[in-house]
Amino acid sequence: MVEKKFEFLEHVSDIYVAAYGENLEEAFENVALAMFESMTNLKNVESKVKVDFVVEGEDKGSLLYNWLEELLVKFEVENILFSKFKVHKIKKLNGRWRLEGEALGEPYNPEKHVSKVGIKAVTYHGMEIKREDGKVTVKVLFDI
Repeated sequence: MVEKKFEFLEHVSDIYVAAYGENLEEAFENVALAMFESMTNLKNVESKVKVDFVVEGEDKGSLLYNWLEELLVKFEVENILFSKFKVHKIKKLNGRWRLEGEALGEPYNPEKHVSKVGIKAVTYHGMEIKREDGKVTVKVLFDI
């Protein structure tokens, strides 16, 4: 497990994050963590609800985008804040990338969960997925 899960990078008008992992799965977990930490203080989000996810993409970039978009849509539609993420596996299947994972959290409660910023969308702008020195770094820009 990497020491630093993610960090916020400087950006003029949006939220730009770098997330780290020993492998692609861990980096995808940590970038999801960063997205929800941007929205609220995750220390106040309990693991009361578990949601399973299966996401596909044509390449690793579209897989990352679709993973984060699915989580964001679930928050927008069902009002569930997530604070724990587990990507069980990422694999290439029939020429497409596939992610199987889960997220844990609870329904948003404005009296309990402080609102930081609202994320409007995940973007491809500035997106990076790099493997260096046996570690994976993922960078994503969130439109706020």
